[in-house]
Amino acid sequence: MRRTTAETDISLSVDLDGTGVGHIHTGIGFFDHMLDQVVKHSRCDISGDVKGDTEVDEHHSAEDTALALGSAFLSALGDKRGIERYGFEIVMMDDVAATVAVDFSGRDELIYDVEFTMDYVGSFPTELIRHFFRSFSSAARCNIYISATKGGNSHHTAEAIFKAFARALRK
Repeated sequence: MRRTTAETDISLSVDLDGTGVGHIHTGIGFFDHMLDQVVKHSRCDISGDVKGDTEVDEHHSAEDTALALGSAFLSALGDKRGIERYGFEIVMMDDVAATVAVDFSGRDELIYDVEFTMDYVGSFPTELIRHFFRSFSSAARCNIYISATKGGNSHHTAEAIFKAFARALRK
């Protein structure tokens, strides 16, 4: 999958029948860490390179990565024969439990019930996590439900969400 805009240049590949190897390099440390969780826990082989206008901020890189990744999943799923339409997972990390459900219905919707205790994890704005999943949902034409317990450590909240999302994708 290739996505080139005025703000980003992205190339990535997705193999749904992989073993969970790969890395998406965005140059945004915490975001790369979350994307690594998607690769490992989905057991999809996903590799990519994102060049974005991070000197401005992380917004375009996060949004366009999600759009490219969602488009790659949509393309890889083809006519969706032989897949489970629904995936669901709960992941607990220390003080946080995250629940994610995915429905590859052909329609996009995001239901997001998450509050972060911090505005940033590292240099990554936590508001972009919602935007990432909204953009993925739109491009992949899937419904995503995400909730997490309130008041937990923001790093744990984000990581539990991304891991639960990946494991729901795997199903």
